Amino acid sequence: MNPKDPRENAGENPGENPRENPGDSLRENAGGPPAADSLPNPGEAPAGSPVRPRGIVVIAVIVALEATALLVAAVWYGTQLLTGAPVLSFWGAVFTLCLLLAFSVWLFAVARFLLRGFRWTRAGALVAQLFLLTIGFPTLTGGYPVAGLAMLIPAVTAIVLLFDKRVIAFASRAAGAPPAL
Repeated sequence: MNPKDPRENAGENPGENPRENPGDSLRENAGGPPAADSLPNPGEAPAGSPVRPRGIVVIAVIVALEATALLVAAVWYGTQLLTGAPVLSFWGAVFTLCLLLAFSVWLFAVARFLLRGFRWTRAGALVAQLFLLTIGFPTLTGGYPVAGLAMLIPAVTAIVLLFDKRVIAFASRAAGAPPAL
């Protein structure tokens, strides 16, 4: 006799028998529509899944815009390379073009998986923002204040938001597992 077997304890506690209502088991097994009381309300997150904070969306938009800027730079660089702009090393220029494209694709992936709440994306977004800081400060102080601020303001915003409690709590999912925290 197993006390955890619902078939053996069917008559002991009313309401605990999973087959107390005969229509419930048929509906569950038939794959039909769920009962009206089991549907989540629009605007509510399903039970067990955290609500996506605005900080995640802001960071993802910033990272996606940075990826778009890199893609535009790669296209411009590629057209310059094809039109015969002078370069010191052709293969060095091709490597730079491939590096721009790869970094752009990587940032698009970071933005996409950040919205889905994966843990590794916070580190990827942070590294990208640190790169922007190292380029933005010399650009700002080197006589290009608009371009420098265009790099620094989104980078600082993303770094501050990456350490927000709600962002950390949301972006804690490991691949193929439920949220870690």
